[in-house]
Order: sequence, then structure tokens, then C-alpha cells
Amino acid sequence: MNHSLVLYRRLLGYVRPYRQQFLFAIFGMIALAATEPMLPALLKPLLDEGFVAQNRDTMRMIPLWLIGIAILRGVATFIGQVGITWVAAQVVKDLRQALFAKLLQLPSATYDNYATGTLLSKVTYDVSRVMQAATESLTILVKDSLTVLGLLGFMFYINWRLSLIIFIIMPLIAIVVRWVSKRLRRDNQGIQTAMGDLSRILEESISGHKLVKVFAGQDYEAGRFNQTAQSVCDYEVKVKIFANSSIFIVQLLTASALAVIIYIAAFDAGNQLLSVGEFVALLTAMGLLFSPVKRLTKVNEQLQQGLAAAQSIFELLDTQPEEDRGTTALERIEGQIRLQQLNFHYEKNERVLRDLNLDIQAGESIAIVGRSGSGKTTLANLLARFYPLADGQIFIDDKDINHLYLSNLRQHIALVSQEVVLFNDSIAANIAYGSMASHSMDEIKAAAKAAFALEFIEALPEGFDTVIGERGVKLSGGQRQRLAIARALLKDAPILIFDEATSALDTQSEQQVQKALETLKQNRTTLIIAHRLSTIEKADRILVMQQGEMIEMGTHQQLLAQNGVYAELYRG
Repeated sequence: MNHSLVLYRRLLGYVRPYRQQFLFAIFGMIALAATEPMLPALLKPLLDEGFVAQNRDTMRMIPLWLIGIAILRGVATFIGQVGITWVAAQVVKDLRQALFAKLLQLPSATYDNYATGTLLSKVTYDVSRVMQAATESLTILVKDSLTVLGLLGFMFYINWRLSLIIFIIMPLIAIVVRWVSKRLRRDNQGIQTAMGDLSRILEESISGHKLVKVFAGQDYEAGRFNQTAQSVCDYEVKVKIFANSSIFIVQLLTASALAVIIYIAAFDAGNQLLSVGEFVALLTAMGLLFSPVKRLTKVNEQLQQGLAAAQSIFELLDTQPEEDRGTTALERIEGQIRLQQLNFHYEKNERVLRDLNLDIQAGESIAIVGRSGSGKTTLANLLARFYPLADGQIFIDDKDINHLYLSNLRQHIALVSQEVVLFNDSIAANIAYGSMASHSMDEIKAAAKAAFALEFIEALPEGFDTVIGERGVKLSGGQRQRLAIARALLKDAPILIFDEATSALDTQSEQQVQKALETLKQNRTTLIIAHRLSTIEKADRILVMQQGEMIEMGTHQQLLAQNGVYAELYRG
């Protein structure tokens, strides 16, 4: 099946919930198109019966008909334009909602492969292009196609021999449109890609504006942006060149055919083969053909833009969501964790974890240390199933985590990552996030107090109602970290993962958080991933990772006594 037709059909699937309004809008367009041939049709009786035959009844009726047609055209235009715009707006809303829902379901590996700006461009720019195609293009296709058919039908009624000349150019027009369509689709896909790159560079430069300033990266970022903007410009110009070239060719062919018709019609009128009314009506109908034909030749450009955008959108919508092979759920867990022959590698990379075996008792605190790239964070990611586990097994309370529903597994895990994620919302909303939104303010304050965040929160002008800005920009690094810890405390999960949880804290804040962790670790299984080894001395066991393998394990004192890698890391 033709690829364009497949995209059309899929887009129409989003129109289906609004089919009644859609059909009503189409009816308005049909009514508007039906009025076009009425105007030249009135000229024939006006001239032949009114001016030539001096029929006074006809002279009186024609103005009334003109007023009636004007009213009909106004109502039909309103119904068609407003109706199709309303439907298109609903479709765009549904597409954006579907895209956002898909983004929330995508596996972590997909986010690793997509730039943030590219994803933003799909939800904003690409969907807008689809709306443009859905409104303007559909209006032109329906209304102007029917207008052309109506005018041609009227011309055949007046003189079918002359009107046949129009159809001589139709195959030539079809060849031109087909050739240009392929080129326009390719160039519009180039625009989509370039706009995604442009959004990515914008997002990176805005979010990293401090780094850009400190390292004098303004010229570099401006160069990247200008190069990509030029690429967008070049594609836009190419699209216009090919679109307008096709318009010129089609209009030249149409004008040539009409010129021949006018010449023959004038000759027939001179030989009294056509009446004055028929001749003027035929010329008027041919004149009215120019505007809809012109719009129809331009519509191909808009359609290809919309189809290219639709293809980009559907590629994301067709991305496989995060796989959930779970079949069971655990109401409450003790927190025992067992790793068995665990191996893992990211796409096209060498193995990050190698034959890892480990038993963690419920309530035990395990610290995982090692140099960057040793596999510490990967282990935490696999426990929460952010990446699919294909080689080896992880058990929680002797239950393979692949057999648990994702939502159920993550319900039992609280995470504080080294990259603190906060939202442009109030402090209270950031602590009681997601499924915890129903917690009372007393519970939120208790969590903040346990994380040693209550003092700085209450010092803010609006307290827990303070909006902290994008990514918590209005707070210090230590304050952001303590809010993230408060969020984990409020969840009260039996398994806690602290990935570099104190890396952004000053010495005083670190001591406060350490006290909170000591309280929190009671009766909970805790995995602490850290570079700063001073924060993990009280862990029940310390696991030392190197190149994805466990090379040492023991208490702080035992590992120091071994005088191995841990002792080297601790002293260094």
C-alpha cells in the first residue's frame, strides 16, 4: 500500500472520535463549493433573458438569487472553517497527549538514544505541522476539488466539446505533482531532523548556560546553532523552489488550455454557435477555475510537510514501551536481595557487569564503591529494572524481579540519585510527589525534618508552598539533595538506593544527612553508592567494584586491614 495513504489512514484514525463534527464541517465545505458554479450560471439568464430578451421577471429574480447565494456562502464558510479547525485542534491535542503518554512509557535505553531537544521538537513543532496540514490542506482538497468539478461540470453543460480540452492537460499535471511530491517529502523530512537538532542545541545551551559562560563556549554554541539554522533555511528554500516550480508549470499548462478554449469559444460566438450569455458564463467559469487550481497545486507542499511530520510522530508512537513481563505482585517485602550470575552491557558496549553474585539480607546496609565506570550505578538501575535484565537474575525475597509487575517492584524501592530531579512546583509537591500526593502536611514536614531540610524550608517566605523553579534552581545543591532525601523518606519503602546521595552536600549538611540515614536504615535494606568513602564507614558490608566485577567485600575495618583496592581508594 502507498506509504502516503497509510499515513493518511492513520491520521484519520485520530479523527474518528470526532467524525460527526468532521462530517458536519465537510458538509459546509461541500455547500460552499456548490455555490461556485451558481455565479456563472446566473450570468447566462441575466444576459440572454434579461438584457437581450428584456425579461423583467428574470431581472427582478437575479438580485434575490445573488443575495441568497451570498448568505449560503457565508453560513457554509463559517461551518466549514470553524468545524475543521475545531476537529484539527482536537486531533493535535490527542496526538500530543499520546506522545506524552508514550514518553512516560519509554524505556531508559530509548532516552539514551534520543536527544531531549529532538523529543521536544516532535511534541511541539511536528504536531503543529500536522495541524497545518489537517486544516489548510484538507479545506483546499475538499472545497477546491469540488469547486473545480462543479465548474467543469457547468462548462460541459455549456459546451462539452470545448471543455474536453481541459482534460488534455490532466495527465501532464499528475506527472508533475507526483515527481514534486517525492522531492518535497524528502526535503520536509530533512526539515524535521534539522528542527530536532535545533531544539536539542537550544535545550543544551539553555540548561548549561553557566558552563557555557565559564568555559567561554558562546562562539562554539553560536556556531552549532547557526550551522543548524542554516540547514533549516536551506531545506525551507529547497521546498519553496520545487513547490513553486510545480505551481508555475501547472498554472502554465492550465492557462494554455484555457487560452485555447477562449479562442475557440470566441470564434464560435462570432459564428453564433454560442449565445452571449453562454459565452460570458463559460469565460466566467474558466476564470473562476484559476484560484482553486492554484491552491490545489500549492496544497501538495503543505501535505508533504504534514505527512513528513506525521511520519516523525508515528515513529515515536510506534517505539516499543518499557517491557513489563511481570505476572505477580507482592504486597509487602522483607527486603532480601540476591544477585545470581548477573551480566550486563549497554547497547554496542562491552560488558559493564560480569558474573556478579551477591546475597543481601533484609535490613542490611550495603555500600558499593569503585572508580567511575566500575558498574555501581548500573547495579542500581538493574534492581529497579530501568534496563531489561537478560543475562542473570535478581531476586527480591526469593522472587525473580522479572516476574513482578514493574509498578509493584518500584513501589518497594525508593531512590535518591546523584542527579537530583526536582520539578518547577512547590516544595511540598516535590516531596509528596506522584503516588505520595495524598500524604498529609504533617507527614511531609516529618519527612523534611528527618532529612534535616525543615529548617531551611521554614526560613523561606512561603515555606512549603515555595515554588523552587526549574530543576530547583532557586535552591542550593545541598538543599536540593535534602529535598530528594525527604521524598525518599516519605515513601517509606523497604529498599532504599542512595546513588551518590551526599555528593553535593557540604560537611555540615552531610553530617546531618548521615544521621538521618542511620535512623532510616533500621529495618530496611539499603544500597549506598558513593565515591566519598567517609560516608559509608558504618555500612554493614562494603562491596568494591572494578570493571564490572566484585573484587573485595567486607566491613570498613576488614577492607582497610586487607590493604587492597579499598584501602587505596580510602587513602587517596
